[in-house]
Amino acid sequence: MKLILFDIDGTLIDCGGQARVAFGQALERVFGESGPIDTYDFSGKTDTRIVIDLMTAAGRPRDEVLVTLPQLRDEYLATLQRNLDRERMKVLPGIEPLLEHLVARDDIVLALLTGNWERGARIKLSRHDLNRYFAFGSFGDDVFDRNDLPPIAIERALRATQRRFHPQETLIVGDSILDVGCARANGIPCLAVATGRTSRTVLEAEQPTWIVDDLSSAIDHPAFVPL
Repeated sequence: MKLILFDIDGTLIDCGGQARVAFGQALERVFGESGPIDTYDFSGKTDTRIVIDLMTAAGRPRDEVLVTLPQLRDEYLATLQRNLDRERMKVLPGIEPLLEHLVARDDIVLALLTGNWERGARIKLSRHDLNRYFAFGSFGDDVFDRNDLPPIAIERALRATQRRFHPQETLIVGDSILDVGCARANGIPCLAVATGRTSRTVLEAEQPTWIVDDLSSAIDHPAFVPL
């Protein structure tokens, strides 16, 4: 069997910049400023890290940011739920056929590995009914550093399936250099997909196990074949 861990933004869906706007609005309401959000690269970061990076860059003490984090999270998630427009989003190429194919197999377990807070992840996926493919995962609520997410996903897979997946029986699918680095740090193969904000050239330099332009013809890709 194989455990396949999918990133969300830039891998499964493109929100058209709406999450960045929601973050900026929430930061302005809670902190009175949004920091260097226009130039900050969200790719692969956990939501908690995004808030801390932006607010400490604006001169706020880290401890102050951490204390206010729950309020900021609630404000952001309410804004995202209220304003996220399905018509301004898109499911990325090949995703729905691939997920339909994988979920039908009895030798594949699907899960999420994302820096999104779980409620935010579920809000985003709900707009195109993609939550039905993912019963569990690891999320930005769990850790600050993305590299700490895979063991949590593997533990939740054990609870869900009563099977312990070893790193080589696991696959991370993502679009950023932090996805590749996360996989490498945990000894997990990685399929990098160049559908996010990171170019194929930059991804290739990180030496993922495999790389594709998109997932439109990935059903038979060797990355998805169990050992």
